[in-house]
Amino acid sequence: MFKRIGLFLATNILIILTVSVISYVFGLDRYMGQGGLQNLFVFCVVWGFAGAFISLALSRIIAKWSTGAKVIDPHTTQPDLKWLVNCVHDHARLAGIKTMPEVAVYNSPEMNAFATGPTRNRALVAVSTGLLDRMDRDEIDGVLAHEIGHVSNGDMVTMTLIQAVVNVFVMFFARVVAGFITSNMKGSGRAMVHLVLVIALQILFGILGSIIVAYFSRQREFRADAAGAQLAGKEKMIAALESLKHSIAPLDLANEKGLAALKISGRTPKFLKLFATHPPLDERIAALQ
Repeated sequence: MFKRIGLFLATNILIILTVSVISYVFGLDRYMGQGGLQNLFVFCVVWGFAGAFISLALSRIIAKWSTGAKVIDPHTTQPDLKWLVNCVHDHARLAGIKTMPEVAVYNSPEMNAFATGPTRNRALVAVSTGLLDRMDRDEIDGVLAHEIGHVSNGDMVTMTLIQAVVNVFVMFFARVVAGFITSNMKGSGRAMVHLVLVIALQILFGILGSIIVAYFSRQREFRADAAGAQLAGKEKMIAALESLKHSIAPLDLANEKGLAALKISGRTPKFLKLFATHPPLDERIAALQ
């Protein structure tokens, strides 16, 4: 649930920074800058959307690599794994998905699951061993239905389009501000200073832009919960969320700010909630009830 957006955002940032370095090496930034703001904006539109959709295309590969997830053979004879695959595929068929998602398990003590993939028919649903060990089958069923809800709703494509628009403005304003700061500089070092500023400003503006992405992500979570309730039943969906709620101990913000921002404990500062990709569990439960 929490890894899907995080992996996508990390890949997207790396691609955008790579584009910045490549464009510097080949002089594309300078060429576009000489053509005026209109040409620069076109450049940012092209590469902003390209970066987001490259991230989407690589999402399954990156997810497997980063988590060590192992895809389950659909014809496995192991009872627990067979049940897991059948449960995902049953929900996928009910949701009208034609090509069954890959189902994977990765080794982690955290209670987590995520769905990713470039299209509805090229999806991956991955579940942590911690979730499998600590939830009963009804609760796991609710989680899997929620993840299929993401796939069925096309959430990865929707979030990619939102991230692409954010990329455009992040890249554009980073270059405009960097150009303004270095406009009076002379000498061979100007181009390098400009590149460093562009990279630094893209990171800064990218962090601010993630607030917008996180807001839409929270809205999509409510829709995935509703879809999960339709597929597995409202009781199972609520049971899954209640299980997650009870598993999250109070977080020490001094040591675990990043985790707190994602899971939104009761003690999370308000400004960190702007970066949360998931709504508070109590709000999700109340919405289902």
